[in-house]
Amino acid sequence: MLIDSHAHLDSERYAGELAEILKRTYAEGVSAVLAIGIGEGPAEMQCALEICRQYNGFNGQGQPGLPRLYASAGIYPHNTHEADEAALAKLDRLLGEPEVIGCGEIGLDYYHEGSPHETQKRVFIRQMEIAAARKRPIIIHCRPKNGGDGDNACWDDTLALLAEHWGSTGLGGILHCFSGDWEDAKRAMELGFLISFAGNLTYPKAQPLRDVAARVPLDRLLVETDAPFLAPMPNRGQRNEPGWVSYTAAVLAGLRGITPDEMGSITTKNFERLFGLSLNV
Repeated sequence: MLIDSHAHLDSERYAGELAEILKRTYAEGVSAVLAIGIGEGPAEMQCALEICRQYNGFNGQGQPGLPRLYASAGIYPHNTHEADEAALAKLDRLLGEPEVIGCGEIGLDYYHEGSPHETQKRVFIRQMEIAAARKRPIIIHCRPKNGGDGDNACWDDTLALLAEHWGSTGLGGILHCFSGDWEDAKRAMELGFLISFAGNLTYPKAQPLRDVAARVPLDRLLVETDAPFLAPMPNRGQRNEPGWVSYTAAVLAGLRGITPDEMGSITTKNFERLFGLSLNV
C-alpha cells in the first residue's frame, strides 16, 4: 500500500468528481492521503479538514473503498501578505483539530511574484512558532527563482530559518516536492526532515533529481503527487490524481533496486513515524 503525502484535494479542478477520484485512488493501492490545507489563501485553510470529515465517515477511520484522509493547514508563501492576526489565530485553531496532523505547506517562494520575501520570512517564522506550540510537523515549500538552476538563495534562506527556528523542536517535517541538490537534502535531513518526491522525478530531464533520490536513506523517503499538479509520466500534462503516486514510487523503487511494494511499505512506515500514526495497512 502507498500513501500520497501531499495532494490538494480542495482544488476546483476536482469539483463534482472527488468521490470517484478517491475510489480510483484506493483501487490503485493508495491507503491514505494527506490533504493540504492552504486553499487559495487563509480564508480557505479549513477546506482540507472539511473534506476529511466528509469522506472519513462518522468514526473518522475512513470508509470502505476509500483512502483514509488527513489534513494540514498553513499559509502559502504567495499569500503571506494576507497573514494578519486573525489568519494566524485561525491556523492555530485548525492545528488543534485531531485530523490536522501537520502545518503546511509553508516556506519561501522566490519563483513567482507574490508576497515580498521579507514578509514570507516573517510569516514563515510565525507559523513555525504556532506549529511548535501545537507539536505538529511542518510541510515545506521551497521554490528558487530559477527553479533551482544556479540560484540557491531560496534554499539557503529556507534552511537557515529552519536551523534557527525549527531544528531544536525535534518535530521534523517534510520537504515537499523536493527540487534541491544533495547538499540541500543533507542539511534538511540533519534537521530531522523527510524528503518527498513528486511526479517530476519521472520526467526525462530530471536525472539530477533522480541522482539525489538515489542517495537519500530509505528511512527518509516519502512519495507524493502534489495533485492536481505535476502528473507523472506517462500522464504528464493531465490533471494529476492521488492514485498516480504509484508511478513515482515505481521510479523511486527502481533507483533503489527494490520492488514498488517494498517502496510502498517503506514510505508508509516513514509517514507513520513522522506523524505518530498507525494505519494498519
